[in-house]
Amino acid sequence: MSTASLASTSPRSEFAARLRVHWVILRTCIEERLVYRGDFMLGTLLRFLPIVTQIFLWGAIFGVGTDAVRKEIQGFSYGDMVAYYLLTMVARAFSSMPGLASGIAREVRDGTMKKYLTQPVDMLGYLFWHRVAHKLVYYAVAIFPFTLVFWLCRSYFPGWPDAFTIGVFIVSLAMSFLIGFLLESLIGLIAFWFMEVNSLLFIYMMFNYFLSGHMLPLDMFPSWLLAIVKFLPFKYLAYFPATVMLGRYSHAELVNELIVQSAWVLGLFALNRLAYNRGVNRYAAHGG
Repeated sequence: MSTASLASTSPRSEFAARLRVHWVILRTCIEERLVYRGDFMLGTLLRFLPIVTQIFLWGAIFGVGTDAVRKEIQGFSYGDMVAYYLLTMVARAFSSMPGLASGIAREVRDGTMKKYLTQPVDMLGYLFWHRVAHKLVYYAVAIFPFTLVFWLCRSYFPGWPDAFTIGVFIVSLAMSFLIGFLLESLIGLIAFWFMEVNSLLFIYMMFNYFLSGHMLPLDMFPSWLLAIVKFLPFKYLAYFPATVMLGRYSHAELVNELIVQSAWVLGLFALNRLAYNRGVNRYAAHGG
């Protein structure tokens, strides 16, 4: 075989090898999640219990009864609030990354991350596919409860939006997963400089719950706070996907929001790679 043909086939072979590595990682992580499938299924189903309390809570706030149908709070009726909360549950199921940051910090602290330095496996790439596997198994288990809950609460929804809006909703969920992953992994990578990140993680989780719209719609924030929050990535973790399905954006606004969300994904990805590369150099320089 000539040198020219080797040069032409080598990049293709290298790409195929990388795909095989990613597939093996994904398959292995799925099998790992299924080892304790009984415990996983029970934990998944129990997460649906807060739905009942939220429906009763907002029913009490709106005073369900005589004039509840006409009553609105910042443009949200009682039905809108129930629908919004159900949709944020879907979004948070994509964007939440429990244990990711603390797991990275633990591996940096106890030295087990050395396995990523001695093997042809990228740490962030491995953790990404591990989370993809977790979400795939989660939704395989949760698809029936989600379907049942949405069917029982179908009267709270204004109806199906147009096909373009549904497409944006699906894309926004995928990018909410990426933003959630990149935010938590970035916090975990801080362990290269500060060995303990639990306090920082607690602060992040508090701001995340509040500023993502998981606790209540961002429309209920004061105008000065809303002007700040709309430029942060947190709203794309829960608020934006939920309000997309509620039809609160025009098509032009949806395109603009997707551009901003994509910019956050690219920016956070660049920060992760920078933090990881510099952190590994620092880690190696100290003999870890």
